[in-house]
Amino acid sequence: MTSSRSAVAAPRGQALLDLLTAAPGRAERLTHLEEVPAREARHADWPAWAAPEVVAAWRARGVERPWNHQVQAAESAHAGQHVVVATGTASGKSLAYQLPALSALHAARGAGGRRGAAVLYLAPTKALAHDQLGALHELGLGVRAATHDGDSSREEREWTRDHAEYVLTNPDMLHRSLLPGHQRWTHFWRALQYVVVDECHYYRGVFGAHVGHVLRRLRRVCAAHGAHPTFVLASATAAEPAAAASRLTGLPVTAVTDDGSPRGRLSVALWQPGFTGFTGENGAPTRRAASSETADLLADLVSAQVRTLAFVRSRQGVEHVALTAAELVAEVDDELAGRVAAYRGGYLPEERRELEQQLRSGQLLGLAATNALELGIDVSGLDAVLLAGFPGTRAALWQQLGRAGREAQDALGVLVARDDPLDTYLVHHPEALFGRPVEASVFDPGNPYVLGPHLCAAAQEVPLRPEELASFAPGALELVRQLTQAGLLRRRADAWFWTDRRAASALTDIRGGLGAPVSLLEQGTGRVIGTVDGGRVHSTAHEGAVYTHRGETWLVEQLDLEERVAVLRRSRLAITTSAREVTDITIAGEREHRSWGPCRLSLGEVEVSTQVVGYLVRRQPGGEVVGEHPLDLPAQTLRTTAVWWTVPDEALSAAGLATEDLPGAAHAAEHCAIGLLPLVATCDRWDIGGVSTARHPDTGLLTVFVHDGHPGGAGFAERGYRAAEEWWRATRETIASCTCATGCPSCVQSPKCGNQNEPLDKAAALRLLDVLLEDAPPGPGAE
Repeated sequence: MTSSRSAVAAPRGQALLDLLTAAPGRAERLTHLEEVPAREARHADWPAWAAPEVVAAWRARGVERPWNHQVQAAESAHAGQHVVVATGTASGKSLAYQLPALSALHAARGAGGRRGAAVLYLAPTKALAHDQLGALHELGLGVRAATHDGDSSREEREWTRDHAEYVLTNPDMLHRSLLPGHQRWTHFWRALQYVVVDECHYYRGVFGAHVGHVLRRLRRVCAAHGAHPTFVLASATAAEPAAAASRLTGLPVTAVTDDGSPRGRLSVALWQPGFTGFTGENGAPTRRAASSETADLLADLVSAQVRTLAFVRSRQGVEHVALTAAELVAEVDDELAGRVAAYRGGYLPEERRELEQQLRSGQLLGLAATNALELGIDVSGLDAVLLAGFPGTRAALWQQLGRAGREAQDALGVLVARDDPLDTYLVHHPEALFGRPVEASVFDPGNPYVLGPHLCAAAQEVPLRPEELASFAPGALELVRQLTQAGLLRRRADAWFWTDRRAASALTDIRGGLGAPVSLLEQGTGRVIGTVDGGRVHSTAHEGAVYTHRGETWLVEQLDLEERVAVLRRSRLAITTSAREVTDITIAGEREHRSWGPCRLSLGEVEVSTQVVGYLVRRQPGGEVVGEHPLDLPAQTLRTTAVWWTVPDEALSAAGLATEDLPGAAHAAEHCAIGLLPLVATCDRWDIGGVSTARHPDTGLLTVFVHDGHPGGAGFAERGYRAAEEWWRATRETIASCTCATGCPSCVQSPKCGNQNEPLDKAAALRLLDVLLEDAPPGPGAE
């Protein structure tokens, strides 16, 4: 880091970047600088129907006149139109839904303060709901508002049920508590006028499909109590917001996208750390970790007294960045070192609130955080935002960058690339980030593994009628028949009823966990230190595995799959473990296909069988293998959706690809493609998997599969099929442009490979992809 404390006068944008690139060797790490221009504010008058008390409260907070998009959205909601307001971060979306909601509460409040109207607010996280609750109290309107979540006591929940006008909760609590127990909430449902769905872009993949069905169940319960509330959705980043909101709610939705809020000039730098000089797996060169680079940049900015937020993807990474930055700052100024902190899940609510307040006030200059601060928690006055790695989608990128430059001030954002194919591609292809719409929210409401449990829950809440099934998803009627044959539902007269004694809502985890979780217990005490999804426990918590939890290292002594517990003991061993897997895939059915010359691209259902057969032990920090041990674990089978392509033998021969080249070529292409699928679909590489083979028994040809990692599929593979031209051309470009000789983490190596990245053939992968793409249509933007 630089050690100079020469502060830049009113440091903003380019001046801050000059500060970061001043150190020797730093300038060449900057691969691109994008300037997002400033924007002037556009105002509108307060609506005539707005309650005077509500308008006065907002004026007391400094809002003399609202922005035009706030009024447009509020007018639509007041008129009973379902609306989504999709404008930038810090554009005041809360006013857009609070103005009609709070006005309705004031207008309907009965004698003695009786509940005449009600509002239900849904947030994806408890932290955001609590932040919104604080903002409501600050308005001073005397609204009876309360959160209803897993942290609420029994007494608090009862008060909320009986008295609250404005209930703030999350989809999980709605699914497990409010809807199953809706009879106890009769007065609230009857009074419900508005449902607010905040940060609606967050609902994607399997989670999005679950939430879509939870909202359909909510509408049924409301209707059963005589209410038909207006839905208001909000998102700072959403592609095709009206279509996405309609698919989420099952309702026609109007979109408000013309952002009238002011914005300062934002300088966005793309940054690639340099090589370390050391080699990693298979002798490949490695670049400096994005977290270490981000810690250096954070230290430089804090040393110049620049208020900075650093987003880091993992909890452990957050602690590392904050600790390292504080140590570096201490070399310059001991007092400033105390103004750097970490923020992540796992902290107590009061600890998080204190950190948020310290950041707002300027007491904290540097904060390393997980994406818990990405959502709409109000943090203003920041000069810079650092991102330790691409956050997975352009939507999340702009959410995080939007934390800088609030109150229309100029600011700097820096995306620090990780050593993987997607980040490497993006920092060298800025056109893939800038000037393009954010990704469409991808989820499949027809996934039977998602739809089935919600049909059961809906039937338990209010008996299901045939005419209602189409509102859930196509194929719901056939699924209801299967559930009836299985004895879970029973047809009586003109409706289906739930027959089991269990709570139907307990049948599914709407966050999309892969199988029932396994509890991690401390040896000797039996204390639960955490849980692991059932689908991942074989590879992460097998006997002999080294497991890291909250910065502490544990060794797994025993895994009991029947009791669903793993017993761990603390360990100081300087080792890591990695599972070795054997994966087989069979094609259950092809849904559709298209031809690219002699090659065939397909979409359909597959069955993936994975078995962990052993694990490697590596010494740290060097990474050399010091042991290999066998394991005897059962195979796990997943039926899901996949996209795959085949290449005939004659095309391979014509390209000069020998038989011995094919396994490494297909494997390398598969790895890079998995890393780049988030370029076209709202997913993470950990949401998907892949299999490649030189000759697959179902096709008789070289075949490369990329599949969703969730039962029934999550929509990611299908999105890859739809955008295949762009996806696979980017894959080829990433491999070709990488400066390594034989393959590295920036192109074809994968951190999740069960075969320890063997075999991989970078050169042969390029020739294979040339064969695939020779007759493919050009991708977007191609000449």
